[in-house]
Amino acid sequence: MQGPTQTSTDPALADAANAAVLKEYGFSDAARATYTRDDGRTLKIRAARFADASGAFGAYTFYLQPEMTSESTKKEDKIGDQAAFQGQRVLFYRGHVLVDAQFSQESAMSGEQMRELARALPRPDASSANLPGFIEFLPHRSYLANTQKYVMGPLALAALAAPVSADLVDFNASAEVTLARYETPSGEATLMLVSYPTPKLAADHLLRINAARQMTQPQAGASNLESSGSFSAKRTGPLVAIASGDVTGSDAKSLLEMVNYEASVTWNTPASDPQVHQLYTLVLNIVVLCGILGGLAVVAGVAFGGIRILMKRWYPDRVFDRPEHMEFISLRLTETVVETVPQSGSDRSHPATENPA
Repeated sequence: MQGPTQTSTDPALADAANAAVLKEYGFSDAARATYTRDDGRTLKIRAARFADASGAFGAYTFYLQPEMTSESTKKEDKIGDQAAFQGQRVLFYRGHVLVDAQFSQESAMSGEQMRELARALPRPDASSANLPGFIEFLPHRSYLANTQKYVMGPLALAALAAPVSADLVDFNASAEVTLARYETPSGEATLMLVSYPTPKLAADHLLRINAARQMTQPQAGASNLESSGSFSAKRTGPLVAIASGDVTGSDAKSLLEMVNYEASVTWNTPASDPQVHQLYTLVLNIVVLCGILGGLAVVAGVAFGGIRILMKRWYPDRVFDRPEHMEFISLRLTETVVETVPQSGSDRSHPATENPA
């Protein structure tokens, strides 16, 4: 390493030109360092950490360029969670950390060095490691490589020249956006998905988008849409899907038909939620207490029974089962009963024996 590592919570250290965009993605802190080899080759690394994996993924797609080369799909050859190459530059993210590495000269060991770096990066907790689920609804057929973008704020959306402006998307309604380019028979089209918390919000915003589209002469400064080419929009669940570009209307609608929302249930409660932790602790303590009481009952039972057996064997009729302690009430049903039967004309009595049985 040449000199000390530069660290800062200012996103300008990672990218001065797009510092505000990095803040939209939940930028936390950054680090920068330069490394050199004995033969003079250098490696410059910039790393940015975000609040969660979604922020790192969004920043990765923001810097991703179509001319970049995607890495191998083999798990053992992957660098981090996703990586792309362009000349001596390697861009990848792992968890909630984005890394931009620049080699002065590429070598056969460059990929292995980046894999080793990726393995050493910290991982977020379980609740922050998941990517936004709605991006999976982008179709894979006819997708143009390295064109997917994930947007969390208006500045990033404005930088991407999206079909719909940021004020129509309305990020204040907790909206999220993903868009990608697709090849159609009549040309390239952009497919944009806007995710809202509820289907009702999605329906309301679709009405606003359609109303803006129908305005032939929008007022100065008002929100508008991409005016050239075809434009089609629909709602599916809490998603608003928009297809636009210099393509025919049928191709745009065909692209929209490939987007169909399917509800899924995910567990998003943070693992460090105090209420969840308290409930877990309570249940665990109850189980432990039941186990301890059950164990004590078994030990006490075995000890009591074992001591009686041993004492009866070593000291028969001296400690337990002594005769004076063994008295009990008996009905004496099998004993002989003697009765006096009077005889007529005689003063004497003769005994008689009856057997109750």
